[in-house]
Amino acid sequence: MADEALFLLLHNEMVSGVYKSAEQGEVVNPGILKVFENYLLKQENGRCITKLENMGFRVGQGLIERFTKDTARFKDELDIMKFICKDFWTTVFKKQIDNLRTNHQGIYVLQDNKFRLLTQMSAGKQYLEHASKYLAFTCGLIRGGLSNLGIKSIVTAEVSSMPACKFQVMIQKL
Repeated sequence: MADEALFLLLHNEMVSGVYKSAEQGEVVNPGILKVFENYLLKQENGRCITKLENMGFRVGQGLIERFTKDTARFKDELDIMKFICKDFWTTVFKKQIDNLRTNHQGIYVLQDNKFRLLTQMSAGKQYLEHASKYLAFTCGLIRGGLSNLGIKSIVTAEVSSMPACKFQVMIQKL
């Protein structure tokens, strides 16, 4: 239980640190029009999300390397996704994914009805816009794990009501 609390605190501090470092490096001229100011803030938010996603990517690669060193080869892409939803997710988030769906054409939807990294946030609608900050690392985690298993993908996250979220994994065919 203590390791879970440490993971949640570490994740929150990581997100906070990335955004604080971006704010400190930003110099905003008071004479700039409000439109440009909003544009700059959106650009900075995108850079922070990319940085968090890249951090998750690297961690996902390392974790999958450790978790799969003693497992048999996977038969296909669906077996890999099942491994991600069961074993990988259980090790990282202490529970399995609640639902895995696929269209059998390279798109998978992983649904977690009580995502650990969002449970500490209020369920109010005003926090939905901040959820992407806390999901970027996990998107990278999934993408990095899949990458190390030989699957190139694009992973996005969507939250319609807190703390439930869906991760959409689009497999890129080579």
